[in-house]
Amino acid sequence: MSEAKTGAERRGERILEVFDTAFGELLAADPAAFRVKFRKMAGSAFAFYRGTACLFYSDLEQERHGGPYLDERTGRVWIHGDLHAENFGTYMDANGRLIFNVNDFDEAYVGPFTWDLKRFAASVALIGYAKALGDDQITELVRVYAAAYRERIHALATGAKTDELPPFTLDTAGGPLLAALRQARSLTRFGLLESMTEIRDFERRFSPGGGSIDLDAATRYKVLAAFDGYLETLPESSLARPDSYRVKDVVGRRGIGIGSAGLPSYNILLEGNSDALENDVVIYLKQAQTPAVSRHVTDAAVRDYFRHEGHRTVISQRALQAHADPWLGWTELDGAGQLVAEVSPYAVDLDWSDIDEPAEIAAVVADLGRATATMHAAADDESGHSLVPFSTERAIDAAIAADEEGFAGLLVDFAHDYGARARADHQIFVDLFRNGRIPGL
Repeated sequence: MSEAKTGAERRGERILEVFDTAFGELLAADPAAFRVKFRKMAGSAFAFYRGTACLFYSDLEQERHGGPYLDERTGRVWIHGDLHAENFGTYMDANGRLIFNVNDFDEAYVGPFTWDLKRFAASVALIGYAKALGDDQITELVRVYAAAYRERIHALATGAKTDELPPFTLDTAGGPLLAALRQARSLTRFGLLESMTEIRDFERRFSPGGGSIDLDAATRYKVLAAFDGYLETLPESSLARPDSYRVKDVVGRRGIGIGSAGLPSYNILLEGNSDALENDVVIYLKQAQTPAVSRHVTDAAVRDYFRHEGHRTVISQRALQAHADPWLGWTELDGAGQLVAEVSPYAVDLDWSDIDEPAEIAAVVADLGRATATMHAAADDESGHSLVPFSTERAIDAAIAADEEGFAGLLVDFAHDYGARARADHQIFVDLFRNGRIPGL
């Protein structure tokens, strides 16, 4: 028993060390936000896993110099960085079409493509365990994901036309993906505005309360100056109607979600594409964070490509997501890089709570495998960015083809091993937290 306890203690010290590197400064600045974050993470092993990409990549450190299916190209592709089973949902693209796809690109970076796949596979193991699926059933789910990813990458690498591999839309999606899209379609800009704003003196303004913070004159001035800098980062197609960018109101917010604890942010209310009050637009300006992957990828050419973390987040999202949010841009505030994007009325995350039958879970996992492959293939020599100057789908396809048989097995073994690791880590974390062992809290 004493050896097991010693092992848990050593792991606890490692978790605290990684947390200090990843969260130390933000935690010191806003302990209350991190108490909220950590309480959410304490709720389940999956919530803990969601909030600890930093620990995940620390554990993968040995692979930064190579590993199965990795070479000088497949080890350096644009990756999502936090690809777990709940980071998928709906968005309205620049063409006005509702799409179901990967979302939340805050952790995106350039690194080994297998890191995305492993992070997703372990999340499947955690969801499967929480739904009381057997190990054999979890194995089958990971194999389904691997097969769908492999099939789609091969199709893209061998020249399949875009219309043969359409995105998940209201016309092409099924099951829970279609349900999410239909829910998104039922939402309205007016509903979002009603929840955040009110009409005062014939003009729309942010409502008091609800987490909004009034700004003093100096802060408001700095935010508006940062907003002017943001406008310079937008593509020409987004600037067709100058009045769209007339600012009506600005408020502060404090991020308290699992991924954004302690990060200052602001909401800005804009005129939108017409004078009608129901067409007003809310955008957010949020301090971008250092992605966990970047601490374990030492390529200076990658690091030096980005001006700051806001620039990195936006360039990464534009690379990985076809027809990204037309309001997506970056700026600086108080010397820190900022991400700017719309608070979308049409964002609905994939809800796993009622996806319980193995066959239904498998169908969803297969679709998410196809979405992952499409994302990896989007960000390459044809994406307009020079950081990854080759066809990622062809590079990944060739790497997998060299050992076709071992591909699914690699992900299955990792899913079971790291799923068990994350469940054990969750318990260690809860004990650290409840016993006051996390410095700064």
